[in-house]
Amino acid sequence: MAVITNPDRRQGTLQDALVDCDVFIGVSAGKVLNAEMVHSMNRQPIIFAMANPIPEIFPNDALAAGAYIVGTGRSDYPNQINNVLAFPGIFRGALDCRAKTINEAMKMAAVDALADLIDEQELSVTNIIPSLFDQRVVKAVSTAVIKAAIETKVSQL
Repeated sequence: MAVITNPDRRQGTLQDALVDCDVFIGVSAGKVLNAEMVHSMNRQPIIFAMANPIPEIFPNDALAAGAYIVGTGRSDYPNQINNVLAFPGIFRGALDCRAKTINEAMKMAAVDALADLIDEQELSVTNIIPSLFDQRVVKAVSTAVIKAAIETKVSQL
């Protein structure tokens, strides 16, 4: 991912790295991102601050600093990005097709299935991912995972 997202081989502090960037993906520690860093990013940056329980920056602070889309690991803000969306469907699909392993194609199929559940009319800056309570999620993900497992020959059906 870094080869694609960091072609200039930028180094330095987090503050240095964020200058003119489009996206921040945080899975580290709380309060490591501040408004000044968000301001230094490109116009309408996307912030995924997923550290829990204290995110790298709170969603309201990121939005006030100019973030366009904010995702968080917390359930008390929109766009909760949580592995619970993927795991039940991935495992249900893997078990149902007796997959020997869970490979990259199966994981990507799960991601695509999740993305496909938000249609154009529903998509907004506060609705980029299905709700944890969306009844369609497990079935959509498991179906996609089974298909990918069969295509990549890890299914034992």
